[in-house]
Amino acid sequence: MINTLYLPELREMLAENDRTGLQEFCAALHPARVAEFMEGLDAGEMWQVLQATEPDVRADIFSFIEEAKQVEIVETVGPEGISRLIADMPADDRVDLLSEVDQDVMEQTLPLLPQDDRRETLRLLGYEEGTAGALMTTEVARLSQTLTVHDALEAISRQAQDLETVYYNYVVDEQDHLLGLVSARDLVVNFTRPDTQIGDLMQRDVVTVLVTDDQEAVAEKVANYNFIAIPVVDHHRKLLGIITHDDVIDVLQEEATEDAHRSASVDPLEDGYLETPWPELAWKRGVWLMVLFVAALLTALALRGYEEDFQKVTWLVLFIPLVISSGGNTGSQSATLVIRGLTTGDVRLSDWRRVIRKELAMGLCLGGSLALIGYACAVMLTRGAPDDAEAAQSIPTVWEVAVVPVTLLLVVMCGTLTGGLLPLLFQRMGLDPALMSNQFVAGVVDIAGILIYMTVAMAMVAGLW
Repeated sequence: MINTLYLPELREMLAENDRTGLQEFCAALHPARVAEFMEGLDAGEMWQVLQATEPDVRADIFSFIEEAKQVEIVETVGPEGISRLIADMPADDRVDLLSEVDQDVMEQTLPLLPQDDRRETLRLLGYEEGTAGALMTTEVARLSQTLTVHDALEAISRQAQDLETVYYNYVVDEQDHLLGLVSARDLVVNFTRPDTQIGDLMQRDVVTVLVTDDQEAVAEKVANYNFIAIPVVDHHRKLLGIITHDDVIDVLQEEATEDAHRSASVDPLEDGYLETPWPELAWKRGVWLMVLFVAALLTALALRGYEEDFQKVTWLVLFIPLVISSGGNTGSQSATLVIRGLTTGDVRLSDWRRVIRKELAMGLCLGGSLALIGYACAVMLTRGAPDDAEAAQSIPTVWEVAVVPVTLLLVVMCGTLTGGLLPLLFQRMGLDPALMSNQFVAGVVDIAGILIYMTVAMAMVAGLW
């Protein structure tokens, strides 16, 4: 929802070309709040506000504007007007933005960047999307192990304005090979010992990620160690950059969104729901709907195979929804729990035996409980007052009604095992476990439920022998 609190004042200052007022407005608030209050402006008006601020403040505010609006501003203003702002952005944010704008705009903008920024941008653009290289920033504090605490603090203070973070400072040799890490806390604690060398303070066992590592593995490592940032190195342990916690949060949100889409049987969207064109949205939803349609059709074919049996024993039809929904629901629960466990690392492929034992126990517990309730409901539903002698003869015996609880127990056990094991199977095949959506699990269990139901019925109901 657009925050319109200061929108009238902003429009008034823009109409009067009040650059002083706009500058004071941008300086008085946190950059994120300024970006929030600008949401109601169009791209041209946003650029007018940004032009009234200092370059460093302008870059900070721009970083908090949503990506779609950033792209619109770049394409509206043009390469000549926007190149300075893009050069002032952190390297990783600059690369993300240029990856989204029109190809012609990017090609026109790159030559206008300072040589170092252009070379750095081209190098980061060369990394494969979804890897640590594409996620990292090269703006990192590098120190020599021969520096003293005093010299290190001076060096950091000189370059702090251009760094993503100064809390972690990395110790490297002349070829940029990573030797260790010294935090800002370590430097402050040893401020009273200014002649102490960095080599005596640094932590040598530094946790790193390779530039080719998947971004999801990077996010998991940062979360496990509670890091603010993590260094990115190549196979020779040369320091290439860092990935900061804000980028990790973005990755986690992106992965969670993809998993949510897949669990709902929707191919993950590249853009937001409202920004996605309806033909693309229809395709991403329709593909999986067709798969689920085929699964439902198989369920219908399974029912058709028992059409004559249902005509002989009509009361069996009453409990078909109860049977298949119980199995599908328990399967969806199991699938959701296992998929989430695989995502967080709580469940691994090697735990498949434990998953089987746990889901068997759950199937017995939940299936047994539903079976007791189902048996009582089945007895009541089949014991209505008969209208005539023929109807009275069709009332099932207590033994025959037991088809319902027996089936419920077996179907629920089938559902828990199917929902628990299919995500593990997908991961073993190298596929995303989230592809095993709840609807897909329910479709599989529906077919199995019909087969189990009729197999039990044929064994226990006299009219079907």
